[in-house]
Amino acid sequence: MPLIRLETTATLDDLERRSLCGKLSRAAAEIIGKPETYVQAIVHDRLTMVHAGADGPTAFVDVRSIGGLSAKVNRALAARVCQLLGEVGIPGGRVYLNFTDVPASHWGHDGSTFG
Repeated sequence: MPLIRLETTATLDDLERRSLCGKLSRAAAEIIGKPETYVQAIVHDRLTMVHAGADGPTAFVDVRSIGGLSAKVNRALAARVCQLLGEVGIPGGRVYLNFTDVPASHWGHDGSTFG
């Protein structure tokens, strides 16, 4: 917690994938206000997706956190994520983001839950 998961049509090489994953992790920690030691970032590339009925570069980003999300935080994180995705050729207009505030009792880690 938090989790930031990217699903995209982009084809990234290993270095790009690792770099983007790290940047997403740091952005989530900084903007949500949680220690990066609690952040998990996932990048799934080379997926088959369409956006607005058309092929091409597109992405879906799922952000989940126990607290820390708000309209202001979500807008800031959306802007940063779209900026990072733009750097790998995915235009912000072809990115959807979902933000979910998860109850602590619904998030497990190390054999227990956070609440």
